Amino acid sequence: MLADRLGLHVSTVSRVLHAKPDESHRAASSATVERVRRLADELGYRPNPHATSLRTQRSNLIGVLVPRLSDIVLATIYEGIEEAAGEHGLSTFVTNTRDVPDFQRARTDMVLARRVDGMIFGDAYIDAGFLGEVAARGVPFVLVSRRAGDYPSVTCDDYLGGRMVGEHLLSLGHRDVAVVAGEPYASTGIDRSAGFADAYAEAGIEIPAHRFTHSRFDARGGHEATERLLAAGDPPSAIFAVNDFAAIGAFGAVRDHGLRVGADVAVAGFNDTPLAAELPVPLTTVRSPMHEMGRRGLELLARLLQGEEVSSERLRPELMVRASTTAVLT
Repeated sequence: MLADRLGLHVSTVSRVLHAKPDESHRAASSATVERVRRLADELGYRPNPHATSLRTQRSNLIGVLVPRLSDIVLATIYEGIEEAAGEHGLSTFVTNTRDVPDFQRARTDMVLARRVDGMIFGDAYIDAGFLGEVAARGVPFVLVSRRAGDYPSVTCDDYLGGRMVGEHLLSLGHRDVAVVAGEPYASTGIDRSAGFADAYAEAGIEIPAHRFTHSRFDARGGHEATERLLAAGDPPSAIFAVNDFAAIGAFGAVRDHGLRVGADVAVAGFNDTPLAAELPVPLTTVRSPMHEMGRRGLELLARLLQGEEVSSERLRPELMVRASTTAVLT
């Protein structure tokens, strides 16, 4: 036992081991703190989180819900959450909801049954109806990736990112454009499409309704949505897909119609996943600060758990111009 080895009272050792770094001076003298920590390191001692939670009436556990962790965007966001959680003395676990309301409700019940201190939702629906039910249960939560209602969130500035793509395509001379707009219930697709459309509207160009089509946030969904666009008549000169995987699917549909990405049809995506720059035709896309989004989401929740007032945050995107859009029309 550490206390016996050091000739100290158990309560003194406990205070030192469980004090935050900036509060250790309150637990004991600096010499005592150094002795306790040196021996604890030598013996490989780690505090028991279950015992700690019994004393504090807190679990120090955060539940994270995402549509699917196989999505590199969501996985990267979760890495940021987990990294920041460790710095705050918190543990996290993640569960997939498939973006299906029944699964969202069931997984939320499972998470709450584990007596978490807080939750992070990466699968919010824009109508925020279900989140109202969660809020009524009294567990603090924040949103990441998507916004909904007035609930605190950390997102990319998706509207600005969509505008960036619109302004870029306009600068290349594209007038007849189309949008693979994602799922209609997700703020990401809604805001990115709106920013893109507004850039065109301000240039005096209204994008016709038939040039917008919804899709799943994956390559298959992007392929199917682009196929619908191309099968409807003359192809647009450019397509904005609201995430990179949908854009990759658009590549396939463009190819299947005997057209060349970047020459016959420009294609842009969103997120700048690692694959984007490595495609045979590198993808123009908007870099979303995914890892930082996760970190900031956890930090926002940690502040909520301390009783602080918090406000939603929108992180600035960056346009990454590559070959999939750089052919200038003649």
